[in-house]
Amino acid sequence: QVQLVESGGGVVTAGASLRLSCVASGRTFSNYDLNYVLGWFRQASGKEREFIAALRWGGGAGSRKVADSVKDRFTISRDNAKKTVYLQMNSLKGEDTAVYYCAAHSIATTEWNIWGQGTQVTVSS
Repeated sequence: QVQLVESGGGVVTAGASLRLSCVASGRTFSNYDLNYVLGWFRQASGKEREFIAALRWGGGAGSRKVADSVKDRFTISRDNAKKTVYLQMNSLKGEDTAVYYCAAHSIATTEWNIWGQGTQVTVSS
C-alpha cells in the first residue's frame, strides 16, 4: 500500500510562488512504473474538492494533466529518486487559498483511493 505525505504549504502574498511536495512511501516505484497515477486536489472552505493535476508515474510529459483553471500557472512534476511528486504554483491568487491534497490510485481503478493528510495554502492580497 502507498502512503502519501504532503509538505510545502504556507502563507504567501498574491503573486508569490510555492512548491508543494508529496512523498510516496510503502511501495517502491521504479522509474518506469506505470501502475500508479498520482495527483493533486484542493478544497477551499465551503467548496467541493477540485482536481488540480495528475501524472502517471513513469510516464512522459504526455501523461500529465493539469486543470484548465490553473494550467497557465501550475505545473506537476516528479523526482524518481526521491519518490516525490511536486506541484509548482506560480502567480498565486487569493482564490488559490485551500487545503491541497496529494492523492493516488492504481491503474486498476479510476477511484482516487489513497490520500495524504493535506497541506494548507493561504494567499493574502
